[in-house]
Amino acid sequence: MDICKIPENASKCSGSTMECFMVLSTQAQKISIATLCGLFGTLCIFENSLVLYLIFSTPGTRKKPSYIFISSLALADILASIIFVCSFVNFHVFRGSGLSKEAFLLQLGGVTTSFSASLSSLLLTALDRYLSISRPSQYKLLLTRRRAWTALGVLWASCAGIAALPLLGWNCCTMDSTCSELFPFVDDKYLSGWVCLTLVLLGCIVCAYTHVLCRARQHVALMERRRARPGRQSTRVRMDVMLAKTLAMVLAVLVLCWSPVLLLMIYSVFSRLSDPLRKAFAFCSTLCLLNSMVNPLIYALRSEELGAALRRLLARLRGRPKGPEESPEAESTHRSSVVDT
Repeated sequence: MDICKIPENASKCSGSTMECFMVLSTQAQKISIATLCGLFGTLCIFENSLVLYLIFSTPGTRKKPSYIFISSLALADILASIIFVCSFVNFHVFRGSGLSKEAFLLQLGGVTTSFSASLSSLLLTALDRYLSISRPSQYKLLLTRRRAWTALGVLWASCAGIAALPLLGWNCCTMDSTCSELFPFVDDKYLSGWVCLTLVLLGCIVCAYTHVLCRARQHVALMERRRARPGRQSTRVRMDVMLAKTLAMVLAVLVLCWSPVLLLMIYSVFSRLSDPLRKAFAFCSTLCLLNSMVNPLIYALRSEELGAALRRLLARLRGRPKGPEESPEAESTHRSSVVDT
């Protein structure tokens, strides 16, 4: 295995460089990490697989750009769960230090690609919501299926390209530069760049949803003035109130799950991390997996259309005939979903 410069606080380690980053020292810590990863990972794979099935088995949803973005989000979260759980548990719990530098960076690139694609898909979903509420009359012209698929292609290619940079040579072994204190072989400058990119993505998501929330508040005021005139406009206003509640949960979950990891990454760039902080980073990393588990509940299963598709699926599994309110014809009559603004 290549020997490269490692953080000074890890220089006391002997043997392989990889072992310096295996910070879980007690059996209780390893069991806790394995339990969290197993629980979050299993639920994440099940929920997101269910979302993909519901979207592509329902003719009314699989062709809409909004659901195309949610499909990308679900796929990214599934890949993140599989790659992250397998590599993270193998590294920290089973102390899999036998990997070569290239194999480890390939695994890390897979984790980086999937989590970056998940956040980028959230950004596309946020921009989709922004367009739908800021330019409702031009929304279908501005965001076509072709443009949606093109955006996803650029998104995934960019995430994969950025994640592959350490494997292609931007690592502290090849460049003989300062290594990160959190990841083996990762250059400090590369980690700083990825953190900055992630912060930009999160900032754009927050800005887009903040705008949507402000517009939703305006619609609440409009509802108060038009309460005596029920109709299509009132339906849209009620839908925007539901959307506001959803977006409030989006921002809360996003900040809660990502801020601890990003703050520790930023801190590691400017200062040395103690062993307790490095252990805290290992546990905080599972919050990113928790975010992938919660995403389907916020973005997909709160949708009226996917909710109706889920009820039909459950009815088939129970052997019950579909009721009139669960028929495709009935589904087409209420388009006021959280996703389809």
